[in-house]
This record gives sequence, structure tokens and C-alpha cells, in this order.
Amino acid sequence: MNRSPVPVNTASAEATAEAIAQALIEGFDRHYSLFREASACAKQRFEEARWHEVQDAVSERIRYYEDRVRECVDRLNGEFAAATLDDSAWQRAKLLFIGKLIDHKQPELAETFFNSVTTKILHHTYFRNDFIFVRPAISTEFIESDPPAYRCYYPRSGGGMRACIRQMLLDEEWTRPFEDLERDVDRIMQVALEHVGGEWPTVEANCQIQVLNSPFYRNKGAYLIGRMFNGHQEWSWAMPIIHGASGGLVVDAIILEPWRISVLFSLSRAYFMVDMEVPSAYIQFLRRIMPNKPRSELYTMLGLAKQGKTMFYRDLLFHLNHSDDQFVEAPGIRGLVMHVFMLPSYPYVFKIIKDRFGSSKDITREGVKAKFKMVKNIDRVGRMADTLEFSELALPRARFSDELLAQLFEVAPSIVHEEGDNIIVDHCYIERRMTPLNLYLEGAGDEQIEEAVREYGNAIREMARANIFPGDMLWKNFGVTRYRRVVFYDYDEIEYLTDCNFRRIPPAPNEEMEMSGEPWYSVARNDVFPEEWGTFLLGQPKIRKAFLKYHRDLLDVDFWQQTQEIIRRRELEDFFPYPQDLRFCNRNFLPLA
Repeated sequence: MNRSPVPVNTASAEATAEAIAQALIEGFDRHYSLFREASACAKQRFEEARWHEVQDAVSERIRYYEDRVRECVDRLNGEFAAATLDDSAWQRAKLLFIGKLIDHKQPELAETFFNSVTTKILHHTYFRNDFIFVRPAISTEFIESDPPAYRCYYPRSGGGMRACIRQMLLDEEWTRPFEDLERDVDRIMQVALEHVGGEWPTVEANCQIQVLNSPFYRNKGAYLIGRMFNGHQEWSWAMPIIHGASGGLVVDAIILEPWRISVLFSLSRAYFMVDMEVPSAYIQFLRRIMPNKPRSELYTMLGLAKQGKTMFYRDLLFHLNHSDDQFVEAPGIRGLVMHVFMLPSYPYVFKIIKDRFGSSKDITREGVKAKFKMVKNIDRVGRMADTLEFSELALPRARFSDELLAQLFEVAPSIVHEEGDNIIVDHCYIERRMTPLNLYLEGAGDEQIEEAVREYGNAIREMARANIFPGDMLWKNFGVTRYRRVVFYDYDEIEYLTDCNFRRIPPAPNEEMEMSGEPWYSVARNDVFPEEWGTFLLGQPKIRKAFLKYHRDLLDVDFWQQTQEIIRRRELEDFFPYPQDLRFCNRNFLPLA
């Protein structure tokens, strides 16, 4: 790509670079102001039980970023003919932009915004360190927030543990009162006491409870996230708050195992709404609780998906520099629409859309992209994998096996090509690696088969209640996570449940037609016959037995039609990202002395 620089004198070049830097920082500040406004409004939506608005707000917020980037690109092109500027102008604009981040509260997000704008103006050949932030230029350590990112409570001086917990809940200042605050505090105390072994440790003078200032809002719940230090001991916790049957607020549980807290932040769930002046402070706090959770995933789960993507890419580059294995085809049955490859040492898979699909697939490339976008914008209820979407992804050619390269050039020559030492993938999706359910079942014992089949049916149920029909129910389209949770990840045939027509197979008019193997009834595009699934899903006796034990009703059209009616009445299900037996309403509590 040849660019013809606009000749300018030194003074005007400096003024132009300064104006570009200022336009970029103003564009980002506008974006984050709107982002915070949407997140801050989550508190009122929760208080007033405006659940449908909760879902709409999450979807709308996802679009904010691209809208602001587009606005900024248009401004730079309109005011400065940005695409015609020479290299030195962009280098100077970047340096001046860095200067504007010295006392900024969200410098890492602003750097990513800079990248997003400039890469839409410049050709990817120019994506060099000179023009974009491949590494962060500004440290996010110790950025002050007003108010601070978390509040502190001291049991020694604050009236004891119970009084601190009670005050912590009151300090959220929700306008909707608690149904029974004293009861909830008692329950928290009892469960916490069980967790520490039935006897409170001696409270040290420096014992401190910390709770992040903004609750984490999602679906019908608000989550308080905190930790407690007592000398050398440390505990982490998450406390979901919901609306009770009487309409008042109720503490639904206290989650004390770090791995269960990590599950709250699974990418298979909807993003949280959190009001953060300094998001990096929230990330640092969460990383103390979940040290194995990548920063990229935490940023994404807080609704900052573009920052999550930036962090992921940096992690990928770092991993490529510190590993030497090759990209290979991912295990499992090869798909008719997507080709999947992976780096064995890295816990993600790369998915590209083939140029030509299997004959049974009636969809286009743009149609597949629309399905992935649909999943990005809905409540994934813990059962659908989120993806990172990349364009013009450059990966070192030397890291590709010859076999995989041959496959990619065969199945997707329009989007995979070589440039120098790199393989450029024009478009791909990246998601967390899971064990394909069909492979998991092949090596599973009886108990594991029963658990996995039960999880598979639960995934289908929960997606249905969220108005999603997977379309292709085959085991290979579901994966098993490290926590043995079953998640769906093949999206080319998903539909809104309410767009499907669930039918019973009509009786055959005669025995000859019944035995012919050809349908004797008409089938429209969105017709679904649940009773057929038993034939192609339940051939193995152990799998069939487990499925019929837990999910026989999924083979009956009544379940699907009744679920459609619930959705059409706009009744929203409660989806709990923690086990039912952790909920206080399902536990027995003794009166405290």
C-alpha cells in the first residue's frame, strides 16, 4: 500500500499531531463516559426489577465501542485527511497521546482505543510498534480512584464481625430494603463459620474486610465481591443479592471457594455491569482472588471486551515467544462449516469459516458471522462459549505444521495467505478450549457418562429458557470444561427458540410409507421434530439410559411448546451461576445463640 504524504511544515505538523492526539483522547473519554453511565444505571434497574431493560442494556453497551471508534475515524479523516499523513505524523501523535495519559484513570483502555482507531485508518502492513501500542506505555499500578476501588471494615474497632457484615450490606444504599437483614447476616455468619472449620480464628488487630465499591450486576442479581485478611490468613468471597418472594432484597448465598468465584466470571455467561472509575484497580483486586484467571478474561467479563482482546493478543505473542510447538488441527470430528486448529501448549482454539460448506448446510459466510454476533449479544446463561473475533491475525508461519497449512489453504484459501514469515488469517474466532463431548464420552466411566449426559440435557434446557435452540444437537457440538460443565460452541444452526416450529411426526398413512425411509409429511425450514432425536443421539445403551432418566421430556414436543409460551409471556428465568445447594433457601440453619 503506497501512501502519499501531505507536505507540511514543522510547525503545522506538530499542530496536526497535537490535534490528532486530542481528538483521540476526546473520542475515548466520550466512549468511557457513556460506558460508565450505562453501568451505573444498573443499580437502579436492579432496584426497580426492570429485568428486560437489564438484558437490553448489556446488548446495547456492546455496540458503544465500535460506534465511538467509527465516530473518531470519521473525525480524523474529515478534519486531518488522516489516511494521507506520513509516518512521522503518526509517531508524533502517538507520543503526544501518551503524554495525555499520565494522570488518566483508564490509560490502558485509552491505548486500546488509539489502536482501534489507527488500525482502521492504516493498512495492516503499518501495524508496527511505532504506530500502535503493542505493549502498554503507561503503568496501571496504584492509580487513585475517588472513591477508592474498595471499602474496608475492621472487626476489632467496628463492633465485631457481625456488625461489619451488616454495615457492609447497608453501605450499598439500595433503595429497595432487605426482606430480613438480620436473618441474612446470621446465615452469612453460620456458613462462614463452617468454612473456617467451626471455630472463629482469633481476630488479629489488623483484621480487615475489603469489598469492591461497585456491586457486579448481571441478570436478576447483584454480586458483592470481597476478601478478608486476618494476620497471615486470607479468604475470598462473593455474595449474590436477589429479590425475595416478598419483593425485598435477600442474600441468596455466600460463595467462599475461589474456583466457584472463578465460575461466576466464565466467558460462557453474560458480561457484568460494574461502575468503575479505575477498571485496572478492579482487575488487580479480582486477580488476587483468581490468580489463574487471565486478565484478558476479567476485562472481557466486566464489559470491556476490546481491552480483553488486546490483553489476549499480548498474552498470545508472549506465549509464542516462549514456546516452540506447532499449530495443528484440533481433535474431534471435522466440521462442515468451520475448520478448527490450536496450539497444544495454549488453552484456546482458532476457528475459521470455510470457503465451501457441506451440502447439508444452508447458510452463507455472512450468515455464520451473524450467528456468532447473535451469541455475543444474548444472555449465554453459562452454556454458550464466548469468542474473540480477529481480523488480519498474523501468526508465524514456522509454527504451522505442513499438514495444517495444507488444510487451511484447501478449505479457506480466500482468507488464509502467506505474507513474508507470517500466515495472515483475514478472519477468525478464538475461544477457550474444551474437550469435545463425543470424545469425553468415549473415554468416560459409567458415573462420568451419567454426569455428562445430565449436563448436556441441562445445557439444552437452559439455552431453551433463554430463547436459544442449538439446531444441531450432536454431541460433537458441545464441549466439557475443566469444571465438567457442558457448553455449546457450534453456532451455525442456532435459532431463537420462538422462531422454531416444534411438531409431532404425523402417523403414516400406510405401512408401506412408514417403512420407506422417506418422510411422508412436509417439512418447512424451521420445523423441529424432537422425537427424532432419540434415533441419532441415543444409540449407545448407557447414554440412552442416562438421558431418559433425566431428560425424557426433551423428546416431547410439549416441553418445547410450553417453553415458547413462557418466553412469549416475557417471563424471565432465574439462572444461578452456583449450585442450588449453596443457596440459603435450600439449607437448614439453626438459630444463633
